[in-house]
Amino acid sequence: MKIIQGQGVSKGIEQGTIYFYHRAAAQVEMRTGADEQEERSRLERAKERTAQQLSDMAEKAREEAGDEAAVLFETHAMFLEDEDYMGAMDELLSQGFNAEYAVDQAGQEFAAMLASMEDPYMQARAADIKDVTGRILNNLMGVVEGGIDSQVPVILAADDLAPSETIQLDKSKILAIATQKGSGNSHTAILARTMGIPAVCGLGEDFNEDFHGKQAYIVGETGQLILEPDEETLVSLKARHAKQEETRELMRSMVGQEDVTLDGKRVHVYCNIGSPEDVASVLANDGQGIGLFRSEFLFMDSAELPSEEEQFNAYRKVASALKGAPVIIRTLDVGGDKEIPYLHMVKEDNPFMGFRAVRYCLANPDQYKVQLRALLRASAFGDVKIMIPLVTCVEEVLAVKELVEQCKAELSEEGRKFNENIEVGIMVETPAASLLADRLAEVADFFSIGTNDLIGYTMCADRGNDTISNLYQVYYPAVLRSLKNIIESGVKAGIMVGMCGEAAADPLLEPLLISWGLEEFSMSAPSILRARKTISQWTKAECDELAEKALACNTAAEVKALLESAAR
Repeated sequence: MKIIQGQGVSKGIEQGTIYFYHRAAAQVEMRTGADEQEERSRLERAKERTAQQLSDMAEKAREEAGDEAAVLFETHAMFLEDEDYMGAMDELLSQGFNAEYAVDQAGQEFAAMLASMEDPYMQARAADIKDVTGRILNNLMGVVEGGIDSQVPVILAADDLAPSETIQLDKSKILAIATQKGSGNSHTAILARTMGIPAVCGLGEDFNEDFHGKQAYIVGETGQLILEPDEETLVSLKARHAKQEETRELMRSMVGQEDVTLDGKRVHVYCNIGSPEDVASVLANDGQGIGLFRSEFLFMDSAELPSEEEQFNAYRKVASALKGAPVIIRTLDVGGDKEIPYLHMVKEDNPFMGFRAVRYCLANPDQYKVQLRALLRASAFGDVKIMIPLVTCVEEVLAVKELVEQCKAELSEEGRKFNENIEVGIMVETPAASLLADRLAEVADFFSIGTNDLIGYTMCADRGNDTISNLYQVYYPAVLRSLKNIIESGVKAGIMVGMCGEAAADPLLEPLLISWGLEEFSMSAPSILRARKTISQWTKAECDELAEKALACNTAAEVKALLESAAR
């Protein structure tokens, strides 16, 4: 028996043949004295093909893995409009170099520059630049993307996988994923989890193409790749695999069931979406509402500011499709890792703590009111609620609510219909909002906790930085105390408290959230049935007992071990 230890990044056990992924490499040659206009035309056509491919991949990712996955490709598309990146290519073209060389050199230059920065977020963008550069080169040179040349499903192996490679592969041929590099917070790991594919990364260079064609087991929970298991291990693996299949069948049995605990406490399991097209996935997975509609995708998919009518039609389409079920729509959350070229936002050294989200919107009230008017008009067609992102103080909430009142007055004068009692809530995703939760609960109509940013801000850890990925965990006592305070503050004030970050779909955490009073769990569509099953297995008293023990722990490891031992 041989065991290669890596890091488990997506749960599940699968057995099959190891298949090493082969890339179609573009061999770049430098030519001088090229026809500048012809080379510019070739590059422009390659950029257009790249943009279309990224758009197609974003839609495929949204359908298969939810909005968190789709944003990866929408972010990649923004590089095609980056003035510095594209400007470097233009400069080389003007010097008489061919388009392939210009793209390759610009990509290497910017990837190296980003990798050398101290900011972990910017370092992580180096891989994105390499991915986009490779795609442009492939389109310039007519290189066909690699795939899986197998008639049966395999364990897909590679040194690492770019998000674009992962999303394009035929999922029906992938049993599991195993890579030499990567971490639990890598884009590929996130995609694997959201698509329900067992995955192990960080296996090291000892895991190489010599293993191609060999039979192995992938154990996502332990991060192991096991070859030629002994009899005892084989019996255990087969038993666990059978249990896994039994659990999957049980999940399918949850379709049509209510979202209730074992003792009858009612909660709500909703979905996160990024476009009206995502509603089909919500309904297909038996989602009961929309806990987060990321409206920024309407802006990112447009070449200019979407008009009030364009926004209204998108919001109305979702509200109508949900037939009275709640639809929480987050107002424009621009900045940070979401750049929109036509807004011409000034580049900042630390964009995640800069001029973004509600700060940007309140500084541009006329533009913001276009969105607020569209949201109000859509509220006449369903239970639409408005959510404010990145709130850090009471003043921001009051300022947005004042703009909403101005929009109501305008719409009334115009004779347009809207919900006079529309709820205006906030996304609680900063330590400031957590500490101020009791005061914010007095002015907000509801809370929705954004754990993705809350964990990062609380632990001062970028989830894209492999060197500190161990700190990016919801199980740290500081994060748990923050969640408890937010939820209990909202419950005490009598407002609905939900969660729309990835932690809402964590089966280990869900009992604690039930104990503290979380009412709404919002997640990617594929996670709904699993969450419903987890919730149905606990009583409130059992959740309370577990939560008390968790809060008594001093480390994230202790908390996670406790929750894993109690998992059902």
